[in-house]
Amino acid sequence: MKNCIIIGGGIIGLCSAFYLQKEGHRVTVIDQSNMDGGASYVNAGYISPSHIIPLSAPGVVKKGIQWMFDPASPFYVKPRADKDFLKWAWAFNKSCNAAHVKKAIPVIRDISVMSHELYEEIQKEKGFDFHFEKKGLLMLCQTEKMLEEEMKLAALAKEAGLEALVMNQKELQGLEPHVKLDVLGGTLYKCDSHTTPHEFMSNMKSHLLSKGVEIHSNEKVIDIESKEMMITGVRTDKKMYRGDEYILSAGSWTAMVARKMGIRLLLQAGKGYRINVPRDTGITYPAILAEAKAAVTPMNGFTRFAGTMEIAGISEVVNQVRIEAIANAASRYYPGVSINEEEKKLASSGLRPLSPDGLPYIGRSGKCKNLTIATGHAMMGWSMATGTGKLVSEIISESKLSMNTDAFHPDRKF
Repeated sequence: MKNCIIIGGGIIGLCSAFYLQKEGHRVTVIDQSNMDGGASYVNAGYISPSHIIPLSAPGVVKKGIQWMFDPASPFYVKPRADKDFLKWAWAFNKSCNAAHVKKAIPVIRDISVMSHELYEEIQKEKGFDFHFEKKGLLMLCQTEKMLEEEMKLAALAKEAGLEALVMNQKELQGLEPHVKLDVLGGTLYKCDSHTTPHEFMSNMKSHLLSKGVEIHSNEKVIDIESKEMMITGVRTDKKMYRGDEYILSAGSWTAMVARKMGIRLLLQAGKGYRINVPRDTGITYPAILAEAKAAVTPMNGFTRFAGTMEIAGISEVVNQVRIEAIANAASRYYPGVSINEEEKKLASSGLRPLSPDGLPYIGRSGKCKNLTIATGHAMMGWSMATGTGKLVSEIISESKLSMNTDAFHPDRKF
């Protein structure tokens, strides 16, 4: 049995704690927040093996430059003379090529499929009653050009062994008889599921506490002691923690904490937004509005509209221009749906940690013998969380890995 200290209590940290305690390890989780907000709570709730293309794909940089001049665009990069950002941007640009996408597809698929299966297993455990539906995921298109692109992606998914269908407008409307769709066509990924994030997080925290896991919220890490490439202790603004193994899963703040150990991790925060509509919208299928790059999820008791990728540093300020863009997209694709001012006023944001190549960092750093890093999942943190947690546990337990993690190595070169 090892004494494990996890820095970061979001979905990745809690799933790591879940599998570590299952292996008999003693686990302590430390988080600087109240653990009731941020990316783990405001995401679209997708568990999506279908999302096999990394963020760093051909054409993204060109599109990003075009969108930089549109305040309502779904993808925005704020240029700034910051050394870490410039290094990240250079590495991101280098990764946006077809060869990288081809290498990334199988590893993204493998961890996503594994995570999907693990979510299904967790749901059957005693004490877990979170919302989980396997209805698939729609990609809704309003233009011929986007439909052609989505058909190509569906073909790639099928080649990767995932179930995907191309659908016309009539077929899509048949799936959603209680809401009008203004679309040309789309695709359906039958391999995907959706959840209500806060329910899973609440279930997980309760379960971990019942199993003896210590959870300390509102504690900020201010220093890390180390000796001879080994962490000897973590000091927060409240106390000192000492363990045998340390897991760094602090989301968008991970690079800041890693720096305290002399580790330079290329990582940027990507802000996303969500609007909850507690009224009946008639929407029953989760969908991505392809041209608008917005997500729609029928959750337990409300419909969530989410979207945007805003790379502008650590800031959780809600940009109302982007909230309006998401609300307008919802009304364009679902003409009968209107998001009111109060719902927009209650919108929230979360920061997703982005690696330069769109693949997460999962593994031991060569610069510290008892540190395992788990972060950088971009928009796929929810989809990959359970698989990541299991891999973290296998690494620390020194057991056989469920999949090859070379592509996720935290010391990889860009």
